Amino acid sequence: MTKTQYYVAASIDGFIADRDNGLDWLMQFGFEEFTADYEAFIAGVGVVVMGSRTYEFLLDDNPEKWPYPDHVSWVLTNRVLPLIPGGDIRMARGDVTELHEEWVEAAGDKKIWIVGGGLVAAQVADAGLLDEILLTTMPVVLGAGAPILPLSGTSGVFDLVSTQLFPSGAIGAVYRTRR
Repeated sequence: MTKTQYYVAASIDGFIADRDNGLDWLMQFGFEEFTADYEAFIAGVGVVVMGSRTYEFLLDDNPEKWPYPDHVSWVLTNRVLPLIPGGDIRMARGDVTELHEEWVEAAGDKKIWIVGGGLVAAQVADAGLLDEILLTTMPVVLGAGAPILPLSGTSGVFDLVSTQLFPSGAIGAVYRTRR
């Protein structure tokens, strides 16, 4: 069965971007200590899904090269956005329940990664389609910003599957939706 996972980093107070939608707070940690875990994760991913703000962040970061060339990518948007070369990028809008069927088919025996943002992850969770949250809590407090998972109501219970402490003080945790 194809898993739908939200793999995300957040501040201690639950934000994935600061009040200006910036990620400088996250970039200060670098990526070296997280590389092995990320590479193991991404090797099992068949489909990446993101919203337009996440896509635009990637576009601004490197408009010439798509960071997920080996993955079918869906961008949920109501706008026309330029395509980044080098990827199978599909712009879509509509009900995530219907789109999820396409994601599962495209993923094959691999996972679906909800890259972000929180609004996309919340739509997937609200529809009952989120299987796991792979959360890395970074040792910083933002005070305000984009919340990790702005659900329309209280979620069901998640079971803690595993934890990992990183040298920076970040904590990785895997939560599975209790069904």
